[in-house]
Amino acid sequence: MGHVRRFTTLKDLARHLREVLKEKKYVLIFAHNGTGKTRLSMEFKELGKATVTHFLTTDDGDQLVTDEGEALVATEVIRDTLYYNAYTEDLFTWNNDLENDSEYELRMNLDSHFFDGLAELEMESRIRSLLHSYLDIDFIIDYGRGVVRFSRRERVNDREGHERLEEHYNIKISRGEESIFIWSFYLAIAQLALDRQEAYKWVKYLYIDDPISSLDDNHAVAVATHLAQLLKHQDSDKEPVRAIISTHHTLFFNVLSNELGKAQRYYLSRDRRTGEYLLRDIGDTPEFYHIAMLKELHEVAESGEIYTYHFSILRSLLEKAATFHGFNSFGELIKIKDDEDGILHYRLIQLLNHGNYSHFEPVEMIEENKEHFRNILRKFMEQFRYNEKIFRG
Repeated sequence: MGHVRRFTTLKDLARHLREVLKEKKYVLIFAHNGTGKTRLSMEFKELGKATVTHFLTTDDGDQLVTDEGEALVATEVIRDTLYYNAYTEDLFTWNNDLENDSEYELRMNLDSHFFDGLAELEMESRIRSLLHSYLDIDFIIDYGRGVVRFSRRERVNDREGHERLEEHYNIKISRGEESIFIWSFYLAIAQLALDRQEAYKWVKYLYIDDPISSLDDNHAVAVATHLAQLLKHQDSDKEPVRAIISTHHTLFFNVLSNELGKAQRYYLSRDRRTGEYLLRDIGDTPEFYHIAMLKELHEVAESGEIYTYHFSILRSLLEKAATFHGFNSFGELIKIKDDEDGILHYRLIQLLNHGNYSHFEPVEMIEENKEHFRNILRKFMEQFRYNEKIFRG
């Protein structure tokens, strides 16, 4: 692992990342949930905002004044970052038609600059081509009202057994499908920014934090590959739009690292004693996140500050180790006294990996589960030895 920089605030860290992007086109950040990734993206975005004042003039260039002779001015907020994070999904809200339960619309907050100039840019076809890479649903955008309606085709058999397509309109899509739709929407806009379309010429940076937070591995590879290709195929004759991508998903990070070979790569963590943010330059360290996660788990086991999401990290480590060593499941790695077949601890890890508490707001474990956690981690580290220097300091 490489050099570590310490930052007292996320704003200081955001300023540093802007300096890095003067030299680098892409920055990749690996960080666990609860570290401050989303807040960092907002601090970065805020640093790129400024209010400017313009004197109003006629078409001939003469300055406009009031009857009292005072200059007429207008102010506007300029920005430079097109971001995707948890707040992006908040720009879309459902009208569930509670009265009739028949008309379902996804409303867009048209007050946001995120939607500037969309009606003139044939967004449906742009979004659809991306969305259909992931899902088989369709949609219509009403730009005037700022709403999206969805439909789906299904193959059904009639009474004679003949197959036909049946269209379902005004459907309510699932939360996961909604997330993928919004991600496709963002990608379509990002493509406009990368192509330097007039409405998005203000974009100098893309900041993407954990796209589609519940990615399975297949979607993780697809999304990472697609995003990397989109970034790499910018017009070389124009100033590139630079990008920061942060994630807690190890496979997603690894694919991006491979695709964007010259990207600056960091591991972001938090010093539990001082509250400082630690940005570690990981360079080309192979499988760095595996060691980083193990070090994190070792530290929390020692300190006792063990949260539910640490079981998610532990499971990820066990699954990768089981695959590498040829076991059928990670349960076979957990041979602990009073649970020699590993069934109890296997089920415990499975249980504590489900539920939203594992992935969003950190919740500290009860003492009994902390001891289970320590036992599993201790046995794993005894069975598969690591360099002890990693865990010092």
